[in-house]
Amino acid sequence: MSDLKLFSGRTSKKFGESVARSIKSKLGNCEFKTFSDGEIWMKYNENIRGADLYLIQTTNPPFENLMELLIMIDAAKRASARGINAVIPYFGYARQDRKDQPRVAISAKLIANLITTAGADRIITMDLHTPQIQGFFDIPVDHLYASSVFTPHIKKLKLKNMAVASPDVGGIKMARAYAKRLHCDLIVLDKRRPKPNVAEVMNIIGDPKGKNVIIIDDLIDTGGTFVNAVEALKKAGAENVYGACTHALLSGDALVRINNSSIKKLIISDTLPIAKQSPKIEVVSVAKIFAEAIKRTNKNQSVSSLFDINKG
Repeated sequence: MSDLKLFSGRTSKKFGESVARSIKSKLGNCEFKTFSDGEIWMKYNENIRGADLYLIQTTNPPFENLMELLIMIDAAKRASARGINAVIPYFGYARQDRKDQPRVAISAKLIANLITTAGADRIITMDLHTPQIQGFFDIPVDHLYASSVFTPHIKKLKLKNMAVASPDVGGIKMARAYAKRLHCDLIVLDKRRPKPNVAEVMNIIGDPKGKNVIIIDDLIDTGGTFVNAVEALKKAGAENVYGACTHALLSGDALVRINNSSIKKLIISDTLPIAKQSPKIEVVSVAKIFAEAIKRTNKNQSVSSLFDINKG
C-alpha cells in the first residue's frame, strides 16, 4: 500500500491517528490555519501526486468542519492526487433528508453535492441517519455499521433476560438487526415530536417488565428523545436500561440529562470527539472498521462483508 496516504482534518485528528495505527501507517503531513476573519487555509506538506488519498474528517457542527473537508478535497484534486476518498465518520446534516414541510431545504442532498463537486471520488461513512442518503451521491458510498463493534461488546455484559429497544419507529430496522444477533426480544417506543429537539413518548410496543433493555440509536443530540425513552422503559418495569449510540453529538445539556437519568450505561463510538466525560458513558472505538475498509478499498477488495452484521 505504498501509494496510500492518510490525512486528517483538525477535528478528527485523534480518530485519524487511531485509523493510521490500525493500518500500521502514519497520518500524512499537512497544516491548517484559520485567519482572524475565520477563513480556513490548508496545505499538504508532502508530495501527493498520483497517490490514493484518504481524507478523514467528521462533519459535525460547526460548519467549519465541513468546510475544512471541502478544502482538503480541492487541494488534493489540484495537487494531482490519483484518488480522493472522503472518510466521514459522522455525516452531518443527515437528518435534513427530505422535504417534510413547505419551503425547507433538503440539506443532506446539498452537502452530498458539495462534497462531490469539490472532487471526492468515494465516500466511506458510518451509520447514516437514513441509509437512502447513499443515493444522494453520484459517487460510490461505503456505508459501515457500528453494530460489528457494539454487538460483541454488549454480549460481554452478559445481561440476563435482555431486550433491544428502538427509541422511535424509524429505528426499528437497526434495532431488529441487533435483537436478531443478540437473540432477544424487540421493543419499540412510539413517540410524537411537538417541535424540533422535543420528543414525548406515547406508547411502548412490547413488554419491558423485569428485563435488561438496551436502547439502540444512531445518534444522540440534545438527549431528549433518549432520556424520555429511558424513563418510559423504567416506568414500565424494566430492571435496567442501557444504551448504544454510534454518534454522540451531546449538544446543549445532553450530558446533564444523561447523568441525571436512570440509564445504567451508555455505550458510544468515537466517530465524534468526546470533550466531556461521564461515569455513565463508555467509549468503544470503530477505527479498526474504518481501517479495514480503507485497506480493502486500496487493494480493490470487497468491502461488503463489513456490512453483513447489520442485515436482519
